[in-house]
Amino acid sequence: MTVVKTSLRNFLAHKGRMALSAVAVLLSVAFVCGTLVFTDTMNTTFDKIFTSTAADVTVSPESAGSDGQGPRTGRPEVLPASVVQQVAKADGVESAEGAVSSTSVTVVNGDNKRMGSDDGAPTVAGNWTRSDLKSMEITSGHAPRGPTEVMVDADTADKHGLALGDELRTIAVTGDISAKISGIASFKVTNPGATVVYFDTATSQQKLLGKPDTYTHIAVTAEEGVSDKQLKQYVAGALGGADGAYKLQTAKEAADSGREEIGSFLDVMKYAMLGFAGIAFLVGIFLIVNTFSMLVAQRTREIGLMRAIGSSRKQINRSVLVEALLLGIVGSVLGVGAGVGLAVGLMQLMGAVGMELSTEDLTVVWTTPVVGLALGILVTVVAAYVPARRAGKVSPMAALRDAGTPADGRAGRVRAGLGLVLTGTGGALLYLTTQADKASEGSLFLGGGVVLTLIGFIVVGPLLAGGVVRVLSAVVLRMFGPVGRMAERNALRNPRRTGATGAALMIGLALVACLSVVGSSMVASATEELDKSVGADFIVQSGPSGPIVPRAEKALRAAPDIEHVTSYKAIEARLTSPDGTSETKDLTAADPTYAQDLRRETVAGELGAAYGKNAMSVGSDYAEQHGIEVGDRMTVAFKGGETAKLEVAAITSDESNVDKGVMYTNITTPRSTCRPTGCRRT
Repeated sequence: MTVVKTSLRNFLAHKGRMALSAVAVLLSVAFVCGTLVFTDTMNTTFDKIFTSTAADVTVSPESAGSDGQGPRTGRPEVLPASVVQQVAKADGVESAEGAVSSTSVTVVNGDNKRMGSDDGAPTVAGNWTRSDLKSMEITSGHAPRGPTEVMVDADTADKHGLALGDELRTIAVTGDISAKISGIASFKVTNPGATVVYFDTATSQQKLLGKPDTYTHIAVTAEEGVSDKQLKQYVAGALGGADGAYKLQTAKEAADSGREEIGSFLDVMKYAMLGFAGIAFLVGIFLIVNTFSMLVAQRTREIGLMRAIGSSRKQINRSVLVEALLLGIVGSVLGVGAGVGLAVGLMQLMGAVGMELSTEDLTVVWTTPVVGLALGILVTVVAAYVPARRAGKVSPMAALRDAGTPADGRAGRVRAGLGLVLTGTGGALLYLTTQADKASEGSLFLGGGVVLTLIGFIVVGPLLAGGVVRVLSAVVLRMFGPVGRMAERNALRNPRRTGATGAALMIGLALVACLSVVGSSMVASATEELDKSVGADFIVQSGPSGPIVPRAEKALRAAPDIEHVTSYKAIEARLTSPDGTSETKDLTAADPTYAQDLRRETVAGELGAAYGKNAMSVGSDYAEQHGIEVGDRMTVAFKGGETAKLEVAAITSDESNVDKGVMYTNITTPRSTCRPTGCRRT
């Protein structure tokens, strides 16, 4: 009890210094808790969307992606309308409704201003169905009743000032749809930023799919008492031998699939933010060590007096650790609250850039404050352990000495030697980074070199502090007269304390400088690589939602003062190499002028020949792996069933970062109906 009282008294007696260390703990815990609350809230938001929009069972083409789209061609995979009647006759089915959905669209207003979000959220076009009433409700006007009417979601209408009667143009690879807004529908759950437009079924089929009497999926509703799992079995049975052509998902399976898609994006964001939290914890550790080191040094005579009147080493040690525990508790509790506030701030920031997240979905699970408190308290106590041990070693005779007496010279020499070894090892690893042949080896050397160099500088800090302070004193401090000389002597009186104080600032500046140099170097490297390899004056590419539409391609080719336009597209194909290995790869099919627009070095053959009849190129890594030489023939099975024998006319160097590993062929080789995904304009 006496130890606790002493610790509490000392804690309150040094409120100023403790407050600064508490801020370090607070910020560290706030980063962790804020990250967890923010990502949990995003998960909750998307879970609600996936759960509310999923039918009891969804039937879609087996070849369709998880969102039912065909991203390469801009044409969603479809199933015939006859399947709807087939499914409707299955046992346990209350209703089966065909639906159309496409994300390969762009929506613009009368001024050709895009209505989609700039944050990557999708633009979805489809037909209005009874199933949509689960997640949407019409709040103004009515559902579309013909090809000249469209309904838009309320969030998009509010954001862009749309009203009933305004005209929207929906651009798809199959054609344009110009229609006036007949209704506005509101989400029943939070819409994270998607733009949604609805047409009547016939218009959706003809204009979005290019085929009447087809759907992208079927929403099946179960009769009362029939589980989703049972319904899936009944529907599979009704489809008979054709069930292999379709993908069946229960509501839970569809929600899990959507959650898995968005999970990778959320994980990247989560771990990036936790990385900053780790940096904050690292800086906080040095601040805490420094704070308690200075407190122990200041209280040397006080601790010596306590030892003289009977306090044991363990009691002194525990006293300092209890102070650290109090600091950790206060900082961590405040940090948890600040973390929730940080999460709300991030949600508002995301809303400003177009991704709407409602505070109604704010999710704080019990593990978040527990993790924050545990980390904050543990890190604080561990950081204070070394100063606490040093306090326990103070002898009763210290009561007769001045406070802040520096450590013995032998310990300083050992510390300096260890620091030099660590710094030298880190520097050697950084040098090996520049000599590494592979990125994996280089990243390993880089990571180890940065960590060891930082630790080495921290350990050798007291040795460096003396020299740096003397140089600064000669150059700067002497200009301030007595004040400068006093500052110099205070800094030199205890080099360990000076080095520890500068360590936290050093880490922060080192990280900022590192990220700045890396970012600038990446930009410079990419710019130099593009200038060296790209010969086209303009590159026109479609977004991730689909290819360039025919109307846009025609306009590009009709533009004046153009020497040539190169069309190219990405094609998925299964390649069988001469050694018998078969694997699925992407080919870039392009016009022969592509060799002028994208300059690729070759290790064998001529790149222009790869765009000839029944020819192709492969990357040097692929060629080395499979023993391919110029003149060898590859069996290429294109998606859709067409197979061709293509001769390897060139082997491109994979030393370049532009189109590394990409294989080229003539755009007329695969006789597919997909449109080009981009054009290079010269």
